[in-house]
Amino acid sequence: MHGTMMKKLLCAGAIALAALAPLAQAEEKKTFNLAWTIYVGWMPWKYADESGIMKKWADKYGIEVNISQINDYVESINQYSAGQFDGVVATSMDALSIPAAGGVDTTALIVGSYSNGNDGLVMKGTSDLKQIKGQQVHLVELSVSHYILAKALDSVGLSEKDVQVVNTSDADIVAAFSTADVRNVATWSPLLQEVAATPDAHQVFDSASVPGHVKDLLIVNSETLADNPAFGKAVTGAWYEVMAIMASDTPQGAELRAQLGAASGTDQAGYEAQLKGTRMFYQPAEAVAFISGEPAHEAMDSVRKFSFDHGLLGDGADSADFVGIAMPAGALGDQGNLKLRFDTTYMQMAADGAL
Repeated sequence: MHGTMMKKLLCAGAIALAALAPLAQAEEKKTFNLAWTIYVGWMPWKYADESGIMKKWADKYGIEVNISQINDYVESINQYSAGQFDGVVATSMDALSIPAAGGVDTTALIVGSYSNGNDGLVMKGTSDLKQIKGQQVHLVELSVSHYILAKALDSVGLSEKDVQVVNTSDADIVAAFSTADVRNVATWSPLLQEVAATPDAHQVFDSASVPGHVKDLLIVNSETLADNPAFGKAVTGAWYEVMAIMASDTPQGAELRAQLGAASGTDQAGYEAQLKGTRMFYQPAEAVAFISGEPAHEAMDSVRKFSFDHGLLGDGADSADFVGIAMPAGALGDQGNLKLRFDTTYMQMAADGAL
């Protein structure tokens, strides 16, 4: 999930298409497309699709919602940015740095969860984070792992210039850490559990220390949502019906967790272990309270500053304020270039039983 996101590769063609996309989308329509990629907090979209729950809610509102699994996380966000999907799963950092920074007005329709231990930094031979000074750290550059490293270093008074980041694909992280030369890696679950379980490995920092910073979202095109409230209602209604099953201590809940575990390459126990490192918002009211609070606002401020410092807001950005962000607890950045919106309208409707 929090994966291979080489944002710099966002092609000019996608940006050009994105600029045209709003013209095509400013209208009422009947068929909508969502994309998801494998990660503990996004797997429920698979169940929404295969159980018929999404179809039930779409039928209620007289529309059709197609849900597709995409294997490449960044590619799915690029496709959304180019107008090929009406919505896609993404972390808050990637929502900001890919579609929003690329000019696509984007709304976080559902704040599903945040990483609460699923992203971390592992050192070999020591549990003293300060010892990392002067060493190499292997990670997927410009990913959430990179952000977690920055927060870890900050926690002991170090900065990125004190270490050497070695860009390493998520597919190669576990093998790299098993070699003598690689001393430190930052990665995400289930890779994180694998490296942390190797002999003499010490998990020295993880996302539980920065709760709310790595938000897992369903983002949708803002104009499509404005023109088609039925889309927002159907999708949100389906998600929270699935959440109620997933959270339940029932045979149906266990079956769901086993099914999603198998689909993500593990089993029910493995999936439940990943859920332990995730703060899922099973109830819509919890999601609304979280995203409306000051901690979520401060976390987004931290994420946008990291994104600007690493060139993720694009060549045109002269400061972290370049992209405007709307949040319940207050605006961030240039509201004249407002491109990322955390809108609680639909989650609040779900909480009020108004869907």
